[in-house]
Amino acid sequence: MAPPVLSVGRAGAVGVLELARPDKFNAITHEVFRLMAEALDAFEAEGSGIRAVLVCAQGRHFCTGGDLAEAQSMEGDPAALARYLEDMNRGLCRLEASPLPVVAACQGLALAGGLELALCCDVVFAAGDARFGDQHAQYGLVPAWGATQRLPRLVGMKWALDLMYSGRWIDAATAEGWGLVNHVVAAEGLRQAALDYCADLAGKSRPGLRAMKELARASESLPLEQGLRAEQARVVAVMQGPDPQEGIAAFLEKRAPRFSG
Repeated sequence: MAPPVLSVGRAGAVGVLELARPDKFNAITHEVFRLMAEALDAFEAEGSGIRAVLVCAQGRHFCTGGDLAEAQSMEGDPAALARYLEDMNRGLCRLEASPLPVVAACQGLALAGGLELALCCDVVFAAGDARFGDQHAQYGLVPAWGATQRLPRLVGMKWALDLMYSGRWIDAATAEGWGLVNHVVAAEGLRQAALDYCADLAGKSRPGLRAMKELARASESLPLEQGLRAEQARVVAVMQGPDPQEGIAAFLEKRAPRFSG
């Protein structure tokens, strides 16, 4: 039996999705996204106890992109390639759209599809030795998993085009300055720092965090006035649940809240 390409586990209330092909620099296959979607379905199910998700990787590198052998198998068959790309993008969109907070922990290289995977996560931790880049221009290719759309929205058009045109790698500190990375930590403490962050999120109100994520994501396509109306409506809806009352009571009683949402 072939070893799993994705390791799925949990650490308390944190669901863990770990790329598990370190000998291939964690190159992503169709199977990775299939397993990831199954795991997310389980994590998000009522009663799962999972309240945040960590995306990480085994070995020295986070991910250097898609599995080229898998993509090459469709050479000369445009219809098959189109279906493959649609499936892969559906997998990334599934992760991006999860109602749970999704945190990435990137070490070593996060290139091409690895960069595109990180772009779909809500918060990114990077080891001090991490490098980010897009390699497609080096090989006459075009980013196919969303970099042309997500990267300009995140870092601005000029930096996005520079990174894609040049194929250069940027270090973790530069990525943090661009807004691609949230937190840079020592390599040996990367996994624990990301897990600790996820554990902190797990102690917060699940409906509250979900509302924040969905409203913030929607802001990318909504006019400001419409977005503000959506925010107000969501606040009213969330306030009908038990968590806001518990949060206010905990504040008044000077204790930690015990959210049940």
